[in-house]
Amino acid sequence: MNIDFDKMDGLVPTIVQDAISRKVLMQGYMNEDALAKTKETGKVTFYSRSKKRLWTKGETSGNFMEVLSMASDCDGDSILIQANPAGPVCHTGSDTCFDEVNSSKTGFIDQLRAVIKERKNNPSDQSYTASLFAKGINKVAQKVGEEAVEIVIEAKDDNKELFLGEAADLMYHYLVLLEAKGYELDEVMDVLINRHKK
Repeated sequence: MNIDFDKMDGLVPTIVQDAISRKVLMQGYMNEDALAKTKETGKVTFYSRSKKRLWTKGETSGNFMEVLSMASDCDGDSILIQANPAGPVCHTGSDTCFDEVNSSKTGFIDQLRAVIKERKNNPSDQSYTASLFAKGINKVAQKVGEEAVEIVIEAKDDNKELFLGEAADLMYHYLVLLEAKGYELDEVMDVLINRHKK
C-alpha cells in the first residue's frame, strides 16, 4: 500500500468491513505507527484522537478484529480493512458503529466460489472439487441431481442437522455446476432481480 500520511496531518481514515458479510463495522484513523502495529499483530489498531495514543480495537472488551486483508484507495489517502470481528464492534454493544445487525454469513458464498474456481484452474489430486471437474459436466450435473433428491428426502423428516447438511451439499455442488458451465452466480442473480422487478 502507498499511503500518503502527509496529506491529512499524519492520519488517514480507515474503514473496517466484515470479511464475510461485507457490512461496514466502523471507521477510525491510522497513523504510520498504527498501520505498522496492525500489520505486525494482525489486529486492527487505530490512532485514538481523544486518547492521543495507539488503540487496538478490543483491548478492553476482548472483541478484537482479526485482519484478513488491507487495501488503500486510488489516492492513497484512506484504508479499507477486511476483518473478522470477535464480537460486537461498537462500545454501545451494537454489532457495528452504525447500529446495524451483522449476522449474515452469505458473503462466504463468494469466498467458496473463489475456491471452486481455483480448484478448476489449478487442479490437484487431493481436491474433491478438482476430481469433479475432471469427471466432466455429466458427473457434476448428476451430483446436483443426487443432492437435490437427498434434500427432498430429508425435508420430509424433522432432523435439522441432516437437512442442513444436505442443503450445504446441494449448494456446494450447484456452485460447482455453475463453474463447470462457465456461468457466474451473478448471472443467476440478474435473472432473479429482473423477475422481482416485474
